[in-house]
Amino acid sequence: MTNKVRVRFAPSPTGPLHIGGVRTALFNYLFAKKHKGDFILRIEDTDQNRYVEGAEEYIVDALNWCGIPFDEGVGKEGNFGPYRQSERKHLYKAYAEELIVKGKAYYAFDTAENLNFHRKDHESKGKTFIYNWHNRLKLDNSLSMMPEAVEKRLNSGDDYVIRFLTPPDEKLHLKDTIRGAMEIDTNVLDDKVLFKSDGMPTYHLANIVDDHLMEITHVIRGEEWLPSLALHQQLYDAFEWQAPEFAHLPLIMKPVGKGKLSKRDGEKGGFPVFPLSWKDAAGYKEAGYFPEAVINFLALLGWNPGTEQELFSLDELVKSFSLDRVNKSGARFDPDKTKWYNQQYMQVMQNADLAIAFKEELDTKLASEQEEYGLDYIEEVISLIKERAVFVSDFWDLSDYFFLSPNGYNEKAVKKQWKEGTGAIMEELALVLESIDDFTAQDTETMVKAWITEKELSFGKVMPPLRLVLVGDMKGPHIFDIIAMIGKTETISRIRKAIKLLG
Repeated sequence: MTNKVRVRFAPSPTGPLHIGGVRTALFNYLFAKKHKGDFILRIEDTDQNRYVEGAEEYIVDALNWCGIPFDEGVGKEGNFGPYRQSERKHLYKAYAEELIVKGKAYYAFDTAENLNFHRKDHESKGKTFIYNWHNRLKLDNSLSMMPEAVEKRLNSGDDYVIRFLTPPDEKLHLKDTIRGAMEIDTNVLDDKVLFKSDGMPTYHLANIVDDHLMEITHVIRGEEWLPSLALHQQLYDAFEWQAPEFAHLPLIMKPVGKGKLSKRDGEKGGFPVFPLSWKDAAGYKEAGYFPEAVINFLALLGWNPGTEQELFSLDELVKSFSLDRVNKSGARFDPDKTKWYNQQYMQVMQNADLAIAFKEELDTKLASEQEEYGLDYIEEVISLIKERAVFVSDFWDLSDYFFLSPNGYNEKAVKKQWKEGTGAIMEELALVLESIDDFTAQDTETMVKAWITEKELSFGKVMPPLRLVLVGDMKGPHIFDIIAMIGKTETISRIRKAIKLLG
C-alpha cells in the first residue's frame, strides 16, 4: 500500500447532494490537501433501482462550484479506475468466493418468503430476527447442508446470496480517529449479505474491495456508517488486508438541535439544503450565496479550529484542519449564521465583481428607462450600500433611488418629516444647490451646512425631509454621497417633484 494519503468521497447517484454530503467531501478534501495527498470521487451506483438520471453530473458540478474539485475519479481517470462501481462489478464475485474458500463467508439459499416467515414469527414473540450464529444452522445455507448438496444447488442455478460468517463469542476492538477505541461483542452482529442474487455486491463488499484496490489510506465518512465499522474491520481482517484509518463525522442537526437536517427542514425554514438547485428546490448558488461562504460555514459545522477565528479562506482551512479537532456530537445548523458568513464575504469582495453580478438584474429593472448606467457608476453605488447587503439580490432594494426617481414616499416618514413650511425650505435649498459649481459630496455638504447655520434652521428641519424627497424613504448612506452620485440636475428635479406632490 502507498504511503501517500489517499481519501475518497463515495456518494450514490440517488438524488441531489445534500450539504451533509458536501461537508463530508470538504473534510476529505481538506485532509488530503493538508497531507499533500489525493482526493478521489467514486460513484457508488451498484443499487440500480435507486439510480436517478442527472445525479452523477450534479455531484460533479456541485463539487466544482464549491471549489473543492476531485483529483481523480469519473472524467479524471487515474491509475485506479474505473471510478463507477457499476463498471467494476466483474471484480467483486471473485472476492466474495475467496471469503468462502477461507471459511469466512457462506452461500445462503433462503427465499424472501422463508425469511419473512421467520421475521414475523419472531415479531409475534416480541423478538427481533437476526440471521447469525444462533440460528444459521437451522436455515437454508451451505453451513447446514452437505458439500454435495451445495454443489447441486449451485449447478442447478438456484438463487443464492453470499453472507459473511460472523464469529461468535469474540470481542472486536475498533478504532475511530474521532471517537477513539470501541469494543463490540460479535454475538450481537448479524451475518450481513455481501453478494446479492442479482450478481451485484452489496455496499459493504464493494466498498471494502474498492478502498483496498484504490489504496485508500483514510476513510472519512458520516456518522451513519459507524454501525458498519464492525463488519468492515472484520472484512479487512478476513482478507488479511491492512485497514485504512476510519473517522466518522458528526451529523448536521436541524436548527432546533434534535434530529438530522433534512430537505423538509429547508422547505419549512426557507433555507437551502443543497449546493445547487434540484428540480423545485433552490440551492445555495441560486439563493445568492458565495461558494467561499458556503465552504467556510460548512467547515465549522462539527470542526473547531481551537481559536476564535471564524473566517477562513480555503488555504487557511487546509493549513488549520485536523481530524482530532472534529467534534463527536452533532453540529446544529443555524440558517442565520450562514447568512452572516455570506455578508462577511460580501464585504471583502471586489466591488467590480459585485457590479458585474448586479448589472444583469439592474438591466432588467431599468429595461423601460432611457438611461443606461456603466459599471463604474454601479461599482460606486455598491461601495455605498453593500455593508447593509447579505446577497447581491439585496442591492436593488438598497439602491433603487440611485437609478430611479422615487414614485412615492413612505407615508409614516411624510407624516413625521413634511411639516408646514417644509416645502418653502426645500425650494430655498434647491436654489442653494443650483448655485454650487463643484457638486462633490464634500463641497455640497459644506455649502448646505453653512446655509442651514446662516438661516438659523435646525438640521432636523432640513436633512430628514431632504433624504425623504431624494430616496422616497428614510434609508440609504450619507445624504451628500447620494447627492454627488445622482448629480445636480437630478437632485433639484427630485426636490421640486416632491414639493409639487407633497404640497
